[in-house]
Amino acid sequence: MTAGSEELEPRYWRKKKLTEMSHKEWESLCDGCGKCCLHKIRGEGNTLKSTNVACRLLDTQSCLCSNYPKRKRLVPDCVVLSPESLDVIDWLPRTCAYRLVKNGQNLPHWHPLVSGDADSVHRASVSVRGRCISERDAGPLHTHVVPWNF
Repeated sequence: MTAGSEELEPRYWRKKKLTEMSHKEWESLCDGCGKCCLHKIRGEGNTLKSTNVACRLLDTQSCLCSNYPKRKRLVPDCVVLSPESLDVIDWLPRTCAYRLVKNGQNLPHWHPLVSGDADSVHRASVSVRGRCISERDAGPLHTHVVPWNF
C-alpha cells in the first residue's frame, strides 16, 4: 500500500465504483491477507488447486509484498489487479475486498477499513500468516496443494 496525504472518505467503497476510486482508495481495499500471492495450479478442465506456497516477495509474517513498487518487474507473472482485470481473474478468494466491492457486497468486520486495525485480518485467521512457505523453500508445487477455504 502506498502512503499519501489524501484522507479516505468513510466507507468510500460503498459510495464509489471501483473505476472511480483514487489510487490510495484502491490500494486501501487490500486487506493484507496474502492469499492472492499464493501459487495456484491449473489442472485438467481448468480446475484450480490452491497451494500454501507464497511468491518469493511475500513476507510470510506481515503478509505484505517486500518490494511492492517493483513487484511486476521482479516477478513478471505477478498479477496487478485493476477494475478491468477483476472481470477475468477467477481465483481471488471470496473474502477479497476487490471482489466483494465489485459485487456490491459489504466488507467483513475484520477488514482493516472497517476495524481500523491492520492486524484484524490476522487475528480473524483470514490471512496466510503462519500457514504458508516461500517458493524459495518449497520445492515442487504439487507437493503443497492444500484445501484453503477461500
